[in-house]
Amino acid sequence: MNSDRDPSETMPLRVAVQEESREVPDDEADLPEPTARGRKTAVVLSIVTVLLATGVGAGLLWAGGGGKTPGPEAGPKIRQVAVVKTDISGVREMEGTLGYDSVRTIRGVGEGVVTWLPKQGVTVARGEQLYRVDERPTVVFYGSTPMYRRLDTPGSVGRDVRVVADNLKAVGYDIGQQPAVGAVVRQRAPVDQQTSADAGSSTASEADQTAEPGSGPPPSAQGDDAGQETGAGQPAEDRTGAGQSPTPARQVTVKEGDGVLTEGLMAAIKRWQKSLDIEPTGILESSDVVVTRSAVRVSEVSAQTGDAAANDLLSVSATTKSVRIPVETLDLGTIKAGQKVTVLLPDGTETGGEVATIGTTIKADQEGESGTGVSKINVTVSVDDAEAVKGIDAAPVQVRFEAEAKKGVLAVPVGALLALREGGYAVRLAEGRSADGRSAAGRLVPVETGMFARGVVEISGEDITEGMKVEATA
Repeated sequence: MNSDRDPSETMPLRVAVQEESREVPDDEADLPEPTARGRKTAVVLSIVTVLLATGVGAGLLWAGGGGKTPGPEAGPKIRQVAVVKTDISGVREMEGTLGYDSVRTIRGVGEGVVTWLPKQGVTVARGEQLYRVDERPTVVFYGSTPMYRRLDTPGSVGRDVRVVADNLKAVGYDIGQQPAVGAVVRQRAPVDQQTSADAGSSTASEADQTAEPGSGPPPSAQGDDAGQETGAGQPAEDRTGAGQSPTPARQVTVKEGDGVLTEGLMAAIKRWQKSLDIEPTGILESSDVVVTRSAVRVSEVSAQTGDAAANDLLSVSATTKSVRIPVETLDLGTIKAGQKVTVLLPDGTETGGEVATIGTTIKADQEGESGTGVSKINVTVSVDDAEAVKGIDAAPVQVRFEAEAKKGVLAVPVGALLALREGGYAVRLAEGRSADGRSAAGRLVPVETGMFARGVVEISGEDITEGMKVEATA
């Protein structure tokens, strides 16, 4: 019998032979020999009939009649390779998107009509207008705290005030002296609630608003005259005008990072407003300023002049570019902040980069009709050479991550690994001798796998040695 025949073809014949040579029961022993032989023949014919019906026997009979059966399909070519000791450096390439950083939508505040918008692609720096509503400009200031309130109360304290003070000073305005951390500041009534006489007396000095740390209470709170302002002879509570009830003053301690709306700062605001051709009130509206971390690039203009201001007006981004890569959470273990990478640009050139941030917000991308979500997280890669990506606004790129390098490890081509039914991997020996002198070719040797890189895999095991020959796919 041909040893190369598929087992599914030979098994029915084995069954047939076993059936034919069975022992004859006692109740058939007395039957005439033709009858017993007839039953045996019937059994064999029945089995052959079944085989013919299933197509297996028909193939065998046709082959016995001189027909040709198709040979087995050719499998992958096998070659012999040696286990080598080498250095492995893992390299992974991932697809990302090169574009401008920190895209943000700007929405107008309050009532009014949009009267001017910038062009897409322009850069807007500190002190420059970003858009206009009712011909009143909204200007870019740098900082991290947005303008969340109307600054109209002398003595107001907060990080938003610090943003105003720092930016006016940066563009050349004298803002006077800012109270030190720990100073106690007395807040007065809003400017537009004060009488002109009260406003005139309050501009004489800023000393009644602040006190240096460790110098005791502010002058307005010293001695028995704590209820009066120093030198003004006025009640501690602010006057709100004729016929209105006085508003008690509040005392606030300046903390780290705070600014104070002093008379000097309000005077600087007035001079700045005059330069913008708007009424110099010294009051800063929350819609007068958009706070960004640095200069911004207008990436998209979504509104038109004549639209209501309280809508999405435009989108801005940082002027720097980076690559954003969605990475499955299982792959994050090999990516570290500060890791050096290579960015392959669309024109085939390369530039260096570095893993800047690993996001904390995980999102699930829907894949397939089943809706199974794959958890991914954005990894941001900064680009070392801004000139290398100067002419690219947005484009898909490849990012090459250099993984940990291992030196002097045993390795074979990935095609030498055989997956075991019980789990794990093994390699098949191509030659060699066992302890009793017999050929060991064809024996499976279990292995532990390590780093995979560039088509080879690190292996280790009790019986794995350098130079031993194993089988691998060609």
